[in-house]
Amino acid sequence: MAHFTFTALDSKGKEVHGEIEADSQQAAVARIRERQYFPTKIEEASGGAAPARKGAAKKGALQMEIKMPKFLQGGVKAKQLTTFTRQLSTLINAGLPLMRALRVLQRQEKNLALRDAVTQMAESIESGSTFAEALAAHPKIFDRLFVNMVKAGELGGVLDVVLARLAEFQEKAEKIKGKVKSAMTYPMVVLFMAIAILMFLMTYIVPKFSDIFGDLMGGKGMPLITQFVMNASAMIKNNILMVLIAVAALVMVIKLLAKTTQGRLALDKFKLHAPVFGTLISKNSISRFTRTLGTLMSAGVPVLQALNIVKETVGNEVISRAVATIHDAVKEGENMAPPIASSKVFPPMVISMVEVGEETGALPDMLMKIADSYDDDVDNAVAAMTSIIEPLLIIFLAVVVGTIVIALFMPLVSIIGGLSG
Repeated sequence: MAHFTFTALDSKGKEVHGEIEADSQQAAVARIRERQYFPTKIEEASGGAAPARKGAAKKGALQMEIKMPKFLQGGVKAKQLTTFTRQLSTLINAGLPLMRALRVLQRQEKNLALRDAVTQMAESIESGSTFAEALAAHPKIFDRLFVNMVKAGELGGVLDVVLARLAEFQEKAEKIKGKVKSAMTYPMVVLFMAIAILMFLMTYIVPKFSDIFGDLMGGKGMPLITQFVMNASAMIKNNILMVLIAVAALVMVIKLLAKTTQGRLALDKFKLHAPVFGTLISKNSISRFTRTLGTLMSAGVPVLQALNIVKETVGNEVISRAVATIHDAVKEGENMAPPIASSKVFPPMVISMVEVGEETGALPDMLMKIADSYDDDVDNAVAAMTSIIEPLLIIFLAVVVGTIVIALFMPLVSIIGGLSG
């Protein structure tokens, strides 16, 4: 019986090292996996002569394996992961074995974190792990949706098809996110400029006029609008540090609340019912729910497992709780439409289409159609929101600056009138 040393990852992705005895490397892999570990490296421990030489060789190998620290490698962006998924699907569809396809992508990958992950995945598969198990060892890059769809693709022998669907899912999700970001860029720039101009006027320009008016007015009272602007300027200038601290504290409180279950639920409820943005967020969440569930079911993932994955990836606590209720009802043998209706989160159109999909046996296709419909609605909502916000911000900037200018000129008119008289 041979003696092996191994490096593996536990269920949380933590690296563990150990030793094991087995008849062969394959038997060692099986015994390691029985311990709920994902083996990444297995070597047969060999004794013998020339320990110094062996130690020198090992030292040299260690020097060759020096890698850049993970915190310097950066993360993996959604676009990079989508490109990797699409390329892997294309290579497998072209007839390349999985290992060769991974080695090809490993050589050409520029992102250090993703390249390192692909290298480790290839070593795991060579050690006897499945592709899904190798992916699960990198939860920061490949989420549960990715892992479970790959697992279904491996079991069904349609890995290339599943990867193509995953890439399409990622591309559509990134497309919607990109449209929202690009639509909000201009309003955010205008808002930032408005705040910057307002702060400059209130902390630098207005105080100078306040000193001038104090000398020239000779104790006379200033117009109400001028006095209001002067008081506001003094308050901002004298308390700007406290205002910044208060804003920072508010942001920290919101972030801390978002880490608690009840706080996250309250924030997500507010998002869904927020003026202007609430409709957009609601439609985007429903689109994500239906597209994720439809993609998983069309890939062959069982409905209960798919609902569990959707619950964790939908990104909204309100909808996540509704999905948990749907899961429990389906587990008891009910159809999906009644619990969707009772959750009071989804609109009637979604309920009706899910009901039709269950009756016709084409639920995955129906879910994808719902997602496409809501993606179009999100596009229209973004365009409408942009058309409303842009003029409102411009009007806001004009009113604020105009008020300050009028407040500063009214005492000047009074002073000039007094001099001419």
